This record gives sequence, C-alpha cells and structure tokens, in this order.
Amino acid sequence: MSPAIYNIMISLAAIGYVFLIVGIMDFAVKKGFPQDLSRKVVHIAAGSWLIFWFLFDQTHWTKYLNIAPAFIWTILLLIKGFTASPDDNAVKTMTRTGDRTELLRGPLYFTIIMNIMGTFYFNTEIALTAMGILGWGDGLAPVFGKKFGKHKYNFVTKKSIEGSAAFLFFGFIGAALFHLIIMGQIHYSSILVCAAAAAVVEALSPKDLDNMLIPLTVVILYQLFL
Repeated sequence: MSPAIYNIMISLAAIGYVFLIVGIMDFAVKKGFPQDLSRKVVHIAAGSWLIFWFLFDQTHWTKYLNIAPAFIWTILLLIKGFTASPDDNAVKTMTRTGDRTELLRGPLYFTIIMNIMGTFYFNTEIALTAMGILGWGDGLAPVFGKKFGKHKYNFVTKKSIEGSAAFLFFGFIGAALFHLIIMGQIHYSSILVCAAAAAVVEALSPKDLDNMLIPLTVVILYQLFL
C-alpha cells in the first residue's frame, strides 16, 4: 500500500472518530445527559484526535491530512454558527445554552488550534503538550470547579481554586499521556512548567479566548525557554 493511500485511510479513521463522538453525545443529550457536560466530553475527545498521529507514515506529505477532522469541523461550525436550528446536533452537544452563535467562539477557536497544531507542530512536543493541557485541563477544570469549587475568585471571569487545581492536574496528565503514546517518553519538567503557566493564563482569560491563549502560552514557552 502506498504511503498516500495509507495516510488517507488513517485520516478517514480520525474523521470517523470525531463524528462518532459527536453522534454519541447527541444521543446521550437526547436521553437526558447534561448539555454543558456533553460539551466538555466533545472538547476532550476532539482534542485527543492526535492519538492517531503515531499511525501516520511521516515520510509522505499526506501526513498533514491529520487535520482533516479539524478542517471539516471548522467549516461546519462556521456554517452551523450562522444557520443551525436549536435541534442541530452540534448546537446541542457543543454549546452551553443552545445558542448557535456559541459555536463561532470557543468551539471554532478550538478547531482552529487543532488545524494549527496538526499543520505547523505535527508530532512535536509543543503540540502534544498544548493539546493535552487544552483538551484535558481546560475540559475537566469546569466540571470539577462546578462540583467542588468552594473557594471562588474573579479576575476576568468567575472561577475557583479547585477548578484551577483540576486544570493543572488534568492538563499535566493529558499532556503526559500524549507524550507517552506518541513519543514513548515524558519530559515531566517541561509539561509541568507549561501546565502551571497555562493555569495562570486560563485564570486570567476572557470567556472562550482561553482556547486560543492556552496553546499560545505553550508555544511561547517552548520557543523561548524549553
């Protein structure tokens, strides 16, 4: 099998994975699963699409088809953000309130970051760290903050110390897992520095912009210091 055909098959599998997650969560929401929680499940699962990276043949340019799921969803979110009905799967599984215009903010920014990471930082520590922290840390922090957040603070948006601690912990775990799966080794110190800095940035970020600012923080740290 040629490298091009092989990489196309892997990219199709990645596309199927992302659409399957959205479909499962749409079904779950219809059965009563909390809409705000489904949004976070999609957030974490979509950000984990890079687990397919180690399967790509990196000798051929078609490795960049790894961004196919993100590119497709970028287009879909743009369309759905302007035209979708409240019953649309994406609106029900990726928004907090059922307002379709939410798709044009946090979820859209997230797919843009996926495109950037898969194109410019494919199979690098930068991408593995950034997406681990963004996907797992930012995905689980609100869940734990909502359930256990007793010590509130409000710099730009209302958050909790417990939620920020969850961001740091799960961001570190997510990035470490990606490093282990893709690279076979974990650079603990680099991940910890990035997770800690990203936790501060997340605490100070305006609503939805953290999806852009968190990975930007990781890129800057790696380029300048790590």
